[in-house]
Amino acid sequence: MKRKLSIISVFAGAAFALSATAASAVTLKISHNNPEDHPVHKSMEFMAERAKELSGGSVKIRVYANAQLGTQRESMELVQNGTLAMAKSNASELEAFEESYSALNLPYLFTSEDQFFNALGGEIGDDILMASKDKGFIGLTYYYEGARSFYANKAINSPADLKGMKIRVQPSPSAIRMVELLGGNPTPITWGELYSALKQGVVDGAENNPTAMTTARHGEVSKVFSKDEHTMIPSVLVMSTKKWDKLTEEEQKAVKQAADESMVYHRKLWNEIVTKEIEKAKTDLGVTFVEVDKAPFVEAVMPMHEELAASSERLADLIARIKAVK
Repeated sequence: MKRKLSIISVFAGAAFALSATAASAVTLKISHNNPEDHPVHKSMEFMAERAKELSGGSVKIRVYANAQLGTQRESMELVQNGTLAMAKSNASELEAFEESYSALNLPYLFTSEDQFFNALGGEIGDDILMASKDKGFIGLTYYYEGARSFYANKAINSPADLKGMKIRVQPSPSAIRMVELLGGNPTPITWGELYSALKQGVVDGAENNPTAMTTARHGEVSKVFSKDEHTMIPSVLVMSTKKWDKLTEEEQKAVKQAADESMVYHRKLWNEIVTKEIEKAKTDLGVTFVEVDKAPFVEAVMPMHEELAASSERLADLIARIKAVK
């Protein structure tokens, strides 16, 4: 009888521990503006599974796609005030919140995908991610989204081809300055309005990575993708400082490790998908992909490097450190 009571006691204690863990589990919500079949969404779902495993179930992450919780800008503001745990933003938007991200928006700062990952996957990347802690948020990881290039209904083989063209840009000072130096007319338009703007001629072209031609259907209204590959602007997964500080040290480690692993996972997934999407754009939408000589583009935007470095010792240091990475 005593042995039976002892066994019952052990099982009752285990059940209580499990229920206590479930009750104390933290649920963190992530907001992003991509569809559920996008690599970013899949990478965040991977991160959610890993965070749950690494934390022993004490951290649960729910991913909300398609701007269900607000636009990218609205989600950033919710993260800052602690209403929302996490959101996907990008370096272009984040430079308005933290100057360190301005360095990542420089055209031709990164010369290759490997240099991008060697720089941002280490000390430099972490330095930038943590720079905004006193501004209401921290960065957790970067998601590579390829190189951005121009697309329109004509080839853009040199900066001269951009002269007089209205080019949609993100609401970023860096993006605006880049298009100005290249001779175009930068026109900030929200992502959701861009398809109509291209179709109706409100803008003559835009700039983004190749998946925009298929996932956003821009290949229906812009038939030439000119691979000048001017920037490699990462998406950034950010987290509210208030929410971060409420996690235990073990939970913080689990979330950070899961985020870092999702960056590596995303790189492989992105490259697999972008190859398929380029072929889809060619065969299904009749998009032509043009290789261009990058040298004239590089030369035209070099003043941006000098201007940004002169504006801040912090930015000058980051630019020099990134360029030194092999």
